[in-house]
Amino acid sequence: MDPKSLFSLSDHLEALSKDGDPLEVLQQMDFEYFRGWLVEGLGYGGGAKGGRPPFDPVMMFKILQAQHNLSDARMEFMIRDRLSWLRFLGLSLGDRTPDENTIRHFRNRLTETGTLKRVMKAFDWQLQKKGYIPMSGQIVDASLVPAPKQRNTQGEREAIKSGKRAKEIWPDEPNKAAQKDTDARWTLKVGGKVRYRENGTPLPMIALPVFGYKSHISIDRRFGFIREMAVTSASAADGRLLRHVVSTDNTGSEVWADSAYRSKRNEKWLSDRMLTSRIPKSQPKPLPVASLRLPEGCHGHMNQWQ
Repeated sequence: MDPKSLFSLSDHLEALSKDGDPLEVLQQMDFEYFRGWLVEGLGYGGGAKGGRPPFDPVMMFKILQAQHNLSDARMEFMIRDRLSWLRFLGLSLGDRTPDENTIRHFRNRLTETGTLKRVMKAFDWQLQKKGYIPMSGQIVDASLVPAPKQRNTQGEREAIKSGKRAKEIWPDEPNKAAQKDTDARWTLKVGGKVRYRENGTPLPMIALPVFGYKSHISIDRRFGFIREMAVTSASAADGRLLRHVVSTDNTGSEVWADSAYRSKRNEKWLSDRMLTSRIPKSQPKPLPVASLRLPEGCHGHMNQWQ
């Protein structure tokens, strides 16, 4: 590489720091502290069987901690595109970077073994030791994480619905089982800008089928750090995860979330813990949803889709 280019890169990174790179705040944390837990939870072997070595687990955990509500596909692009992300992850230009499937599998593995919740608690403790005490309330949010669509027979779909794991469904095909995702589910994503007819009535909104997972997070409003995290299939209702991600350590009592989290049960749960709900009520007249042809294997109710 041209020496001038090296100096230009250094100057560019220095300018990013002066402008206030938010990732540098996270860099103050001792991420190496979590290495033992991450390796144990992932079940990494010694590499004796050969093959491409896995990405460094500490680097992968840093991605999850800073990802917020970015999709895995967007996260893959950001790592390859932004110098600030390369610096945060300890990567150089031209280094191999994790793709969206790698990020998803890493998160799923930590969730399955209970490691994600353990390291998130320890990370929050570390933040508080450095003075980042959660305050000013918290924001709860969820984002869909698409996964590769599966091509399964009717019998295989029924086996997945019954809760069988991939190794049980394809016992004689270990390679195939390793590529199968039996935890992801279908759901509908309703979005886009609301459009209106000339008489003022809203037009039907577009509903798109999405196959994958849902990442639920709680962020403290003061510093913007992720304090709690949970991962479910895409079909899981947002409201049911509220109590799993709301932190009672926040010095502020207010909890913000969208109307999908509002229910009598959640309002009571928050009130019982002296937390103030800032969750808006649902619209009395929900907008109609445009009818779309569902993918093969979907049977109308999103919790049953495989």
